[in-house]
This record gives sequence, structure tokens and C-alpha cells, in this order.
Amino acid sequence: MSASWNALHFVRPDALWALLVLPLLVAIWWLRRHRANVWRQTVDAHLLRHLLVGRDRRAWGGLILLLLGTAIAIVALAGPSWRQIAQPLWQTPSPLVVALDLSSRVTATDLPPSRLLQARAKLATLLRERQGGEVALLVYADDAYTVAPLTDDMANVALYLDALAPEVMPRDGQRADRALETAVKLLQQSGARGGDILLLTDRADADAEQAAASARAQGFVVSVLGLGTPQGAAYRNGEGQIVPARLEEGTLRGVASRGGGRYARIASDDKDLAALDVLTPRVSADDSREGQGRTWRDEGFWLLPPLMLLALFAFRRRGALAVLAMMAALPMALPTTAHAAEGTWWQRADQIDQQRLSTGVDAYRKGDFKAAQQQFEGIDTDAGWYNLGNALAKQGQYDAALEAYDRALKQHPGMADAVANRAAVDAARKRRPPQNNDQNNDQKDGKKPPSDQPDPSKNPGQGKDGDASPPQDKGEQGQSPPSASADAKDGQSKGGKSPQAADSQAQAEADAAQRERMQQAMQHQGQNDGNDKAQGQVSGTPQQREQQQAVEAWMRRVPDDPGSLLRAKFQLENERRKREGR
Repeated sequence: MSASWNALHFVRPDALWALLVLPLLVAIWWLRRHRANVWRQTVDAHLLRHLLVGRDRRAWGGLILLLLGTAIAIVALAGPSWRQIAQPLWQTPSPLVVALDLSSRVTATDLPPSRLLQARAKLATLLRERQGGEVALLVYADDAYTVAPLTDDMANVALYLDALAPEVMPRDGQRADRALETAVKLLQQSGARGGDILLLTDRADADAEQAAASARAQGFVVSVLGLGTPQGAAYRNGEGQIVPARLEEGTLRGVASRGGGRYARIASDDKDLAALDVLTPRVSADDSREGQGRTWRDEGFWLLPPLMLLALFAFRRRGALAVLAMMAALPMALPTTAHAAEGTWWQRADQIDQQRLSTGVDAYRKGDFKAAQQQFEGIDTDAGWYNLGNALAKQGQYDAALEAYDRALKQHPGMADAVANRAAVDAARKRRPPQNNDQNNDQKDGKKPPSDQPDPSKNPGQGKDGDASPPQDKGEQGQSPPSASADAKDGQSKGGKSPQAADSQAQAEADAAQRERMQQAMQHQGQNDGNDKAQGQVSGTPQQREQQQAVEAWMRRVPDDPGSLLRAKFQLENERRKREGR
């Protein structure tokens, strides 16, 4: 803690302008002293000497104390500092929305084996190599549809890549302008003030250029990755006709120019992604990658004790002793609270809640959901209720989790993460198997539920993408959070979703989770059967074995076809838009 004059720095140097008040105080003191001289004109000099004994000495002493105390207070307000400390920087990576053209033109073979397969491989590389930041995926033909909302779980987005094909789209077409408009809505719903949009297509029109300019005006950058070659190739359109498709780079460059981004043609390596600058997300803080910066520490508090001592001379006779006595009795008069026991007298209520929120997030990430629940309880904010819902869902307390999500949505209507997690947890609660008397008796006897009825406690409430979203440390975003996913980040600042869209997403997540559970049950049952065969033992009655075999055969017939789920989701969304006249 060594100090030097060369290192002296003021955090708020503008406060030093207040030192100009010192001459004003001197002038006021001089005027008052001059008025006191009127006694010299009224009282004889030999008598005045006895009437004003010690007055001049006290007046000069009061002036000195006043000037000294004022100077110390002003210097303390200026924030004197002589050292720098490391301080974490709040970095907000720019989110990225990828819009893929799934019109029939994407089946052209000028990029062997096809444009579609090359686009899938390129997206897989992007998701694998991108260094942080949230990513969303949408596809478009005659209209645009969201495949995966903004999330920092790249693996979850990659699950949908193999299912992307023109067959999942309700109608053929090539409306890049609608894709850009939908991408802007996704970014705005997440509360992002800036972000990137990457368009993968082979051509665009004037409407797309206008949509790109509108996105740029709202703070979003539009870049374009060209699919195809200038020579082009033939493809079969939605009407069954064979027509040529060529890469129209001129129109794509126009979209990138109007959107303030870059254009690159798809390449066999990742040079195209590097040229588009989408592998490393932009951040709001321009400091080191570790998120650490240097800041001057405000040392003005060291001047408060001498200032308080000088303030004692402003009291009347014996007033200083009364003040000291009052300060000594103050701790005994204050009520004893939990926060006082924790030594948080100098923290505001929001600081205490933020500290508990951070502690709960750490416990959640370590898997200690009970401890996380205890920290989140009592935090009456949207982030507190949202994170409490996640902790309760992880413990299988679905009803309490739904209530917590409702409280979060009441304080923050349209909170996207809370809407998605609530729908998934509600679906998990509805899938809970009925607890009949036989099952209760089995549980009392120490038996486990049968393998074809997964124990819901092993699969607590799912959040977005089939698992409970990590709590977002907001407040950092108040934004995500983050993300949010953990990012938390934060959290989160997020717009709402239409009820129909939330229901469709929840249904898709519920179907995927159900298939995963059935596969786990099949594997568990297969292991049990293998052990029974190895030991030469047969468990259960013939009726039970026949029922188990029927369940296995039924589960084997369940198709693992995410493409059909996307097709059904997009079809429902298309019908809803028709009803709304869009």
C-alpha cells in the first residue's frame, strides 16, 4: 500500500472545482467580523477589551477549522487514489442469428454433393469453432421459422442440422427479407442492443436489401455467406420442374453492404467464416480476454475519520461527549437481524440479494440444488424467482417450480427463458406417472418403479432444449444473465413469445425428452435381460414378461426422426400465421 505523489490520481477530478468555495467562505467570515466591529464604535476601547476577551482567537480558530474541514471533504469527494486494482469486466458477447435458405434451390449440386450438405457442414464448423456468445438458427423459404432460439449451448443447435431439408418447409420460396425480419425479432426479444445476422443463400432481391438496411439501423450487422458457384447447376423446384440455379454475388454483396457486414463465398475450409468475423463474437468491453481490467481504487474513505473528528468541534459545549455516547449506544439499540449477524450493515438490500444470487448460482452449477434453493428463496426479483424455479425443477418439485416461474413472469412479462422453462416443466409434470396404491406399496417395500415407467425424479424439469437452464446471474442484465443460459449470465431484458410458439416449442421438447427416456428404459431393460440370461434366471410371471416384450417392441417402432418434428412444428406455425392473416 505504498503511496507516491507521482501515482496520485483522482477518480472524480471535477469535484476539485468545489475548492473555489473556500475564498467565498473567507469573504463571508470577513463580512461577519466586520459587522462585529460596530461594537468598537459604541463601547469605549478600555471596556471593549474586557467584553471581547478571547473572541478574536476563537473566530480565527473557527475559520481555520471550517476551511480545513471543507477542503478535506472536497478532496474526499474527488476520490484520491494512488494504486490500481484488478476488476472483472462485464463483457457481453454479441449474439449471432444464422438464417439458412431451405428453398428447393439449396438442392443444386454445383457444390458437391449438394449445397445443402455443404451448408450443414459449414454450420457444424461454425458451432464447433465459435468462441462463446449465443447462437440462434432459423430457416426460411416462402417464410421464416425458428429452429433454435438464442442459446449458448452449441451442441443443442447442432442436433437439428441433419434434419434440415427443403421437405420440412410448408411452402417453397425464397423470402430472405422475412428471414432478416425474424432474425431482428429474435435479437430484440433477447434484449440485445447489438448482434450479428449471418445469411446463407445464393441470391437476394430488393426487399432483402431493404430489410438488411432496417436491421442495420436498429444496431444489427448483416453478413452473407454465398452458397453455390457462378456457373450454377440444375435442380428440381417445388413444382417438379428442372431449372438452373446460379450464385448471384452482386445481389448478396448489396445485402451485406446495406447491412453493414461482409460477404464471402462458401469455402472448403474455415477461411470464409474468418473473413466474415463470426468465429469470435464482438464484445462490449475492449479489454483482455480473461475479462480482467485495471481501475483506480477510491481511497477517499481514509479522509472520513479526520473529517468526523473536526465535525465534533461544531457542537456546543459537551455536545461532543453526547455524540460519542450516542454512537456507543447505537449498536445496542439496533435490532439483531440475520443480515447484521452476517456483517452486512454496510450493504444495501439489492447488494445482499445480488450476493445471495451469485452464491446460489455457484451452488447450482456444482449440482447442490438444495443449497441453491435456499439462496434463491426470498429474492423478490425476476431473476430470483426464475433461478428458484430452476432449482426446484432440478429437485423434481414441479408445482413449486411452476409457481416460481409465474412469479418471475409477473415481474417480467414475456421473459423468454421463463416462458420456455415453464412450458417444459409443465410438460414434465403432466408426464409424471400416476402413483396408484400398488406403486405406493412397492415404494414402501423398497422396490424401484418398473423400467417402462421412468422415475420422474431422475428427470427433473426441463428448461430450454430439454434440460433445466442454468440460472442466470442477472443483475449482471439485470442482464443474463445471461443468459443466459449461464449464462447466467444472465439475467437476464428479454422479450416474450406468442403462446402458440411457446406451446409448439414445448411440444417438440417434450417429444424429444420422451423418446430419450424410452431409449434409456430400453437400455436399462436390455441390461436386466442380459443379466438374467447370463445367470440363467427368469424374473417375473409369464404375463409380466409378455408385457415387457410388448413394451420393448412398441418402443422400437418409435421413429427417431427430428425432421418430422420440425415439419410438424413449421406447419402448425404456418397455419397459425394464416389464421392471423399474416
